[in-house]
Amino acid sequence: MTTVSLTDVASYLPGEPVPAEFYTDYPGAEDKLRDSPMFKVPPARHHVAPDETNADMIERAVQPLVERHGRDAVRNVDVLLVHSQLPDLPFVGAGTEVARRLGANPEWLVDVANAGCASFVYMLKLARQILTTTDARTALICNAQSAAGQWFTQSEVRRLAQAAIPGDGCGVGYVTTSAKSPVLDVETRHLGQYAGDMTVAVDDGRKYWEPGTSQLRIGFTDASVAKVLARGNRLVPEVVSTVCERLGVPAGDIGALVTNQPNRTFLRNWREALQLPAERHPDTFDRCGNLFGAAIPVTLDHAVRSGHVADGDLVMLAGFAHAGDFAGAAAVRWHGGRG
Repeated sequence: MTTVSLTDVASYLPGEPVPAEFYTDYPGAEDKLRDSPMFKVPPARHHVAPDETNADMIERAVQPLVERHGRDAVRNVDVLLVHSQLPDLPFVGAGTEVARRLGANPEWLVDVANAGCASFVYMLKLARQILTTTDARTALICNAQSAAGQWFTQSEVRRLAQAAIPGDGCGVGYVTTSAKSPVLDVETRHLGQYAGDMTVAVDDGRKYWEPGTSQLRIGFTDASVAKVLARGNRLVPEVVSTVCERLGVPAGDIGALVTNQPNRTFLRNWREALQLPAERHPDTFDRCGNLFGAAIPVTLDHAVRSGHVADGDLVMLAGFAHAGDFAGAAAVRWHGGRG
């Protein structure tokens, strides 16, 4: 079977850090839900500029890959997979614009709409499948998150507890048919029983695309928060343990657990469930907030650059999406990725 590697990762964070006070000191900032484990405020996060798009961020995140592997390597990718947490336009994903910016002409181009905060794992599985069953040899997978500086800064949404948690950013992965940093196994689960449990709300009852006076927000309630906490605490250790069992290695052999970054409670509970010390679970939450789908590649890139991922480490990428309708984990034997 063809060996597929996550050969490299890179990332981009827009603008200067935005302090928590941008939200907590905002007139009318609510106390409801503020003390929930889901909404403990990170000290900082980044926001896109008013005219900054998902394609802009991806183009900037890819530049380190161009510098390390050459422009032709990026331009000639066979597969381009893109997840945009907040699409810039209705109907149109960012993929074709990204291809235009990079001068690429991939045979496979997919804008991935599902898998949310764990979409990097899902796209890694898709890339691996395509590269092992076709003539394709390279793939670029891209996660862009731009909701924090746009959606969550609306005047009425900004005062809500939910608004202070997200941050913006972008992470990308370069995948090749090689044995450099092999993808050892991937587990993904689509959990249809939880589909539809994540909702958006507007006070005037309109459809989100209809004109109106109310501002779109995530439809959190005390009950829905409790469900998400219970599912998230369970799902991520489950998929990680499944991958470890198939590989025949104990969870204690994981050199770095790189997860999505929803809040401190999930991060603590996941590493405790897997009996991993904090130093083997790198996180970016305090400086970036919840980066949604971009969190896994951004955190991996930061961990590699800071030395928290060593050559030869078993790296486990894992996360869950939305209210629990998707969960996934991927094991990679990391070997530098900075060639």
